[in-house]
Amino acid sequence: MSAQISPFLMFQNGDAEEAMTFYVSLFDDAKVVSLVRFGPGEAGEEGKIKLATFALAGREHMCMDSPPVHDFTFTPSMSLFVVCDTEEEIDRLYGALVEGGHPLMPLGSYEFSRKFGWVNDRFGVSWQINLP
Repeated sequence: MSAQISPFLMFQNGDAEEAMTFYVSLFDDAKVVSLVRFGPGEAGEEGKIKLATFALAGREHMCMDSPPVHDFTFTPSMSLFVVCDTEEEIDRLYGALVEGGHPLMPLGSYEFSRKFGWVNDRFGVSWQINLP
């Protein structure tokens, strides 16, 4: 058996479903693969995501709404890196992700890329968007 590795996003404010739905809406080849909700009497808030799997561009990611509050959240030291095929695609993705979020590097030309942007989205997840 070979190991399978998937990015795992733990949301602390009950935003997992909203974030997952938003991410799936951004990419053509994207879908919710599975979703399990907390039920009555379980550790998490009833109806929130206990565990979900979603695919973006053919790669599976996992997420959940964390029942306990932690002293940490997302950090840009771990980011999702997207390689775009067209300028229209990078502009659309960057624009959608920065709305309500925070730009770390504005969308522009850099010595390492024809067009690149880095943003923390409105859920705190960090994205690097690149057009090589």
